[in-house]
Amino acid sequence: MTVSGRFVALLAVGLVPVVVFGDTASLAYLVLACWLVFCCALGVVDLVAAASPRRVRVERSPSARVRLDESVVGTLTVTNLGTRRLHGTLRDGWEPSAGAAPARLPLDVPVGERRLLRITLTPRRRGTRRSAFIVIRSAGPLGLWSRQATLGAPAELRVLPPFRSRKHLPSRLARLRELDGATPLMVRGEGTEFDSLRDYVAGDDVRSIDWRATARTSQAARAGSGIMVRTWRPERDRRVVIVIDSGRASAARIADEPRLDTFMESALLLAALADRGGDRVDVLAFDRRVRARVMGAKGAVLLNRLVTALADVQPQLIETDWSAVPTQIRQVTHRHALVVLLTDASTPGSSSGLLSTLPQLARSHTVVVASVTDPRVAELGQPASGIDSFYTAASAQRALLDASRVGDAIRQLGADVVSASPAELPPALADRYLKMKASGRL
Repeated sequence: MTVSGRFVALLAVGLVPVVVFGDTASLAYLVLACWLVFCCALGVVDLVAAASPRRVRVERSPSARVRLDESVVGTLTVTNLGTRRLHGTLRDGWEPSAGAAPARLPLDVPVGERRLLRITLTPRRRGTRRSAFIVIRSAGPLGLWSRQATLGAPAELRVLPPFRSRKHLPSRLARLRELDGATPLMVRGEGTEFDSLRDYVAGDDVRSIDWRATARTSQAARAGSGIMVRTWRPERDRRVVIVIDSGRASAARIADEPRLDTFMESALLLAALADRGGDRVDVLAFDRRVRARVMGAKGAVLLNRLVTALADVQPQLIETDWSAVPTQIRQVTHRHALVVLLTDASTPGSSSGLLSTLPQLARSHTVVVASVTDPRVAELGQPASGIDSFYTAASAQRALLDASRVGDAIRQLGADVVSASPAELPPALADRYLKMKASGRL
């Protein structure tokens, strides 16, 4: 049972007879008691006349999926199985991060009929958002007291990574097509797969000259340079293994999003690009155990499986076991691969495990370590006046120096480094992949 604001207003009206007829204190108390009894009697009558909130049937629309920052409309069908008209409100029990609106829905269902209610969900967090129940409040004819019941009506909404970095994909695919020679620019890559022969032009690598083809060239064709060179296609069907660190270092928020979400954006863009480039992509989310794994998928299935697998991955407040990463990669492939490690590489202390594992990985694979930098640290490191600003700038400069030392150590161990702000890391990593593919380093 609940009490409405109308009942409170009715009680307040009772001050009028108390003031008018309450000449003495005893008479005032008597008038007040009579008014309270009158109000409660009205409330009981109203409550008895209200429809039962339990005599309903609730049906939900099927569970849906939505990307973060997008909205989806969920539906509830309420059928009145009682003998009185159901009038009141309904509240769906979604988690606050599901962004359900409106919070309460007006409900007016005649006997034996049903009504379709729509709730807009705009989730603010990635993962599975749940609603376990609904609350129906059935008001009486006078609207003083209401009957309330909580009914089980479980529902789930899978909130996928937003993949905001897909806006960078068309430009990178255009550059990839240039590498493949599929555009009119005919920009050839420097891979190992033979593509065609053409005339030598200034600037070509003399090692690409095909002397036999030059000797077979007819006299008429020698009107140009007369020297034929081979062109090569970038390597295809290479292995790209992306390892996302889901340990405690990925929980830090930079530019209002966790590092882990930036890693996912980078992995999605790189996976989409490498897949279109003809390479095979495998993705792991790992800390001390595998939180998500996608292997052997290609095309549209790859991205679909990736966003589905990564949707529920959350940062774990434990240290990542980097000594187990080589074993995990060997379970994916025994061949040479491009291994991309998406992790924090900002301080020597947090990167000690990574640095100890890199030599083992670099012996068998081409390794790239991608990390997120905080743009505010660079801003705070600028010279400023005032003693407080001086200490802040000194701390920021120390942080930048530590990150630079870790980057140098990674390069000395045979790996490559990509560091950028959250908005710039996905395209920077894609550019590094294209550069390596163009130079035949995959």
